[in-house]
Order: sequence, then C-alpha cells, then structure tokens
Amino acid sequence: MKLILASSSPRRRELLASIGAEFEVIVSNVPEQHQQGETPEDYVSRLSRDKARAVAEQYRDRWVVAADTTVVLAGELLEKPADKADAVRMLTALAGKAHVVYTGVTIENGSRDYRDTQVSATEVRMLPLPAADIEWYVGTGEPMDKAGAYAAQGIGAVFIDSIHGSYTNVVGLPLALLFQMLRKAGLDPLR
Repeated sequence: MKLILASSSPRRRELLASIGAEFEVIVSNVPEQHQQGETPEDYVSRLSRDKARAVAEQYRDRWVVAADTTVVLAGELLEKPADKADAVRMLTALAGKAHVVYTGVTIENGSRDYRDTQVSATEVRMLPLPAADIEWYVGTGEPMDKAGAYAAQGIGAVFIDSIHGSYTNVVGLPLALLFQMLRKAGLDPLR
C-alpha cells in the first residue's frame, strides 16, 4: 500500500515517514481561500477534501491523504503570515494566551468511491513573549510558512507552555487520527 500525500508540507512528509508509511508526494495546488461564514472546522474539512479530490481524480486506484491546518485565536484565523510584520502581529496576539489548532484530514480512493474526512482540534497555550523575543524569532525565518507563525517542532517549541490534545496535529498531521481513519478504510499502515 503506497499512499499519495497531497501536500507540499515538509512537516507532513516527515510525520508520515516517521510511522514507516510508504508514500509519494503529489501536490494538489488547491487554492487555500477561507469562505465567508465558514467555521474553522468546516474550512479545514473542505480544503482537505478538495485537495484529496483533486489528486484522487488523477490517480483513481490510489489511496490519497490530504490535510489542511489553521490556527484560531478568539475567532480569528491565523494562517501563514504574509510577511515579517504579519508574523510579529500573530505572535504578539498569541503571547500568553491559549489558541486552537485545527487540522482537517481526508483519505480518498476514487475507484472505490471512498472518502472520509475528520477534524482534529488541539489547544495550545503560549508563554508570555517579550517583543524582543518575537522579533528575534521572526528573524530566524522559521515562522514564515507556518499557520500561526510558529513551529511546535522547531525553535517555536520553547514558547509553548502547554498542549492539550495531539502534538502531531499542531505540527500539521494528527497521526493517531490518520491511523484510525486508515484502519476504518481497511488499510493497515503497520503491515
């Protein structure tokens, strides 16, 4: 069973590889645009479904895994920062507060007419962060391609006070949820 990961995220590749899954990466190029009135759960669900569908239509006999992650603070979506100033704004807002990381995960097989989409939610509390620490961190470049402008698996880990829920969800792919979804589909990623 060789999966297709419909994502360009290096973090998702690393996570999927960490459990020994055989896969190849085929990026879907689905635009990530929030629609008005869409809840965070609906947003990540729709994007993961759209990404999976775009790839599964081309590779109908293959199992496709797709995901999308967003960070939500007090109702505001904090996606990948547009620039350094945006990253500083996000980190300043997150400092000393709790937020929720949502990841929608879809597995799909076109020839079997099978699709399952689930959402994982994890609460993350950040330490209070002085402006100088935020500026330094943004200067490392690490926040620039991450939802919420931080990496739980990188330098950003030192700013996280606590995580309630799936750590791998915060990184970008909730492995326990994916494992359950694959088993439900009749696939065994351990064998």
